[in-house]
This record gives sequence, structure tokens and C-alpha cells, in this order.
Amino acid sequence: MLALLTGCAMGRGVPKRSAFETFESSNTYSRSFDHSPAQTCEAARRALLSQGFVVGRAEADVVEARKYFQAEDNHEQVEFRAVCMPQLRGEQQTVVFVNAVQDRYVLRRSNTSASLGVSALGSVSLPIGSIEDSLVKVASETLQDSNFYKRFFNVLERFLPEEIERPSRPSAMTQPMLFPVQQFAQPTPGELVPPQVRVEDLPAPPPATPARPPVQQPVQEPASTQPPPGG
Repeated sequence: MLALLTGCAMGRGVPKRSAFETFESSNTYSRSFDHSPAQTCEAARRALLSQGFVVGRAEADVVEARKYFQAEDNHEQVEFRAVCMPQLRGEQQTVVFVNAVQDRYVLRRSNTSASLGVSALGSVSLPIGSIEDSLVKVASETLQDSNFYKRFFNVLERFLPEEIERPSRPSAMTQPMLFPVQQFAQPTPGELVPPQVRVEDLPAPPPATPARPPVQQPVQEPASTQPPPGG
């Protein structure tokens, strides 16, 4: 019984959540296209204009528009936003993210009475007044109807041009480096020009040494072959 009462007390302290996000992997708010981001956002702008939206912002990667609805005393306003970004996977080059927010306003009337100043009695309020009407915001909600966004994408496809822009892919030299290295200018080799030497600039040759006469060797007489006397 004690555990049951404790659980009930803890349950009363936790507020109920009316809004929650599941983060499901669905393509309700996104769609991929073959065209470039600029072409896709231009088609989104034309699609919104064709449905009576007032475009307040139109750039190469984002479009914002607004549309008003009136039903008796209730006023509704839908603000639409489309963002065009390059696709990171697959063959298609653009992904469009869309989001629509619906605001609801209610007409509120307030009575105002007029006051009349009398010198003897002071200020006196008389039931003579007017009724002022004002719109009060009572709700704001993101539209989650998948058919609503599906119809928008179908209209967007009608305004896509036939020619598809294909931006040139950056080369390896233009891609950013993870660790940039400072580049220094390489020296350019100069041309080897043979120097022009003048005769006056040449050094004087050394003085010539006189040639020595060849040394004559003495001639030796051949030895006699006669036998010595008395032999």
C-alpha cells in the first residue's frame, strides 16, 4: 500500500506533455531534385506565388512566404519556408527542406466608456463609448500533414526548367586542405648568358723563359781489342 501511494504521488508531480518529437526517418519535410539549388529555390518561389502566397524573402538558397485565411471571427495565417541545400549523397544535387507554421487569431471585442468632467461633481463616467476589435493570437502549430507538403512538391516540379545546371566540380588544387601549408614563391631559373670578354680585360701572359741548349754528353772511345805486349 505504501509503495502504491508513493507511485501515485510521483505520478501527480510529472506534468503531461502535449507536444513531443519522435524524429522519424521520413521524407515529409524534404525532397531531393536533380536541379541546382538556385534553380530549385526559384521553382519554389514560383510555386508559392501560384498558390496566392505573399513572398517576403527570396534568395538563392531560401524562400519565405505567407498566406492569410479568414473564417468568420477566426483569422489564420500560414508562414511557409523552403531551404535549398546541396545534396551530399546520391546522384541528385539538391535537397529541399520545407516547413509551414499555422498561427490562429481570434477577434476580441472590448467596450470602452467615455468620462465626462463636471466642475461641481468631478469626473463622471457615462455609458457612451465604442467597441474596439482586435485580433489576439491563440494558437501556433507546425503543419504535419504529409499530403500538404506532397502537393507543394508536385507544384514545385512543374516550375523546374528543362535545362539542368551542373556546376563544375572543384579540382584537387582548389579543395581546402586539412592542414594548410604556407606556400613560398619558387625561384625562377635565369638564363645563362655567356659574358662578353674584351681583350683589354684579359691578364697579361707571363714572360717567356729562354730555352736552354741541350747538354752534350762526352763521347767514350771504344776499348782496344789488341792483346797486351808480352802476352
